Order: sequence, then structure tokens, then C-alpha cells
Amino acid sequence: MKKRKLLRLSAIPIIGATILFSFSTEEASFDYNYSTKGLDLFYTVPNLSDMVKGASNLNVYPELGKGYLGFKEALAFKESRGDYSIINQFGYLGKYQFNKNTLKMVGVYDTNEFMNNPELQEKAFLAYTSRNKWVLRRDIKRSVGKVINGVKITESGILAAAHLSGPGSVKKYLRSGGATGFSDAFGTTIDYYMKKFGGYDMSFVKQDKMAKVN
Repeated sequence: MKKRKLLRLSAIPIIGATILFSFSTEEASFDYNYSTKGLDLFYTVPNLSDMVKGASNLNVYPELGKGYLGFKEALAFKESRGDYSIINQFGYLGKYQFNKNTLKMVGVYDTNEFMNNPELQEKAFLAYTSRNKWVLRRDIKRSVGKVINGVKITESGILAAAHLSGPGSVKKYLRSGGATGFSDAFGTTIDYYMKKFGGYDMSFVKQDKMAKVN
């Protein structure tokens, strides 16, 4: 999934309160607001929606942590600042900036429905990540713990890099010891994603060669 330049940002409707998510990254600490009206963000992680029940008229500060939820929200912020409604200048879609061919791979054929259905976007991200985890299963086993180009390789870094460049490019990178790299049109590299999104626990994501949205 190549990096893209964004055209616009917009507010996101969610449940009945304002939730302010805080992230820590290498570059900065940042906060961004979700307007919470009738929408639950936590489609793929059970029980976390309980954190905001009864939170009307309050600011809630959930700790996203270093699991799947923290991973996907950090990656989404990098891709689109977490905006489900983004379509960039190259036609990449939604919170996780999918192209149409990748969406078809995970069973999404109606891009209008996709753009208007945050739950579908979340399911598509999980399905694609599950597929990439299967494709890269041997490389994950062989490479995690190694240091390549000064970056410690982790499972989450590998899966983030696969979202950036596709799993094939990540295989070439790992099997060449970092000699065969990748950078997108804006100069974002596999090394950068490996480092930026390293160290998350991805045990929630199961390997699934044929993963699709329901």
C-alpha cells in the first residue's frame, strides 16, 4: 500500500461523547478529536467500546497501548490522520488508504459503500493484514529479532511495511538483508515503517490466506 498525499481532513462521527486519542511517536505527541455520535470505532477489538459508554459530555482518554488497536490507529493516523472520508489525489480510499484492487482482494467491490461504512473499512484492514501475515509467515519467523539497516525487525513493523509497499516488496527487503528496498513517491521507505510501527503485539491478527470481509 503506497504512501499518498492527502487532499483534505474532516471530522468523524462516532458515539455520544468526544474522545481524544493520544499517541506517542518518535516525531511528536499529538491529539486528535473524534465527534462521537452513533458510531463505535472498536469494531475489531472486543469490549473496548465499553470505555466510552455513559461518557456523554465528557472527554475520555483511552490508552491505546501496544496491541492491535494501538497499531491500527497509529498506522491510520500516518495514512490519513484517521479520516474515513479521505480520497487522495491518486484515488486511494479511506482511513487506511486502500486502492481498489486491494479492496477487491478482500471482498469489497462497492467503493461508495466502503467510503460510507467505517465498519467495513475496519474489517477490510483486518482482512488485508491477516492475508499479509499469512503471506509473510516464514519471513516473520526468520526475521523477527534481526537488525537490518539499523532497525530491529518486529512482526508489527513487517506488517506495517506490507501495508505501505505490499508483501512482495517486504519479502525482497527481508531476504536481501535490506539491500533491496522500496520507497514511495514521497520518499517513505520500508525502513521507516519498520521502525515507526515496530514493537506492537499482533497476536490478535490471525494468519488467513483467504481472509475477506463478511
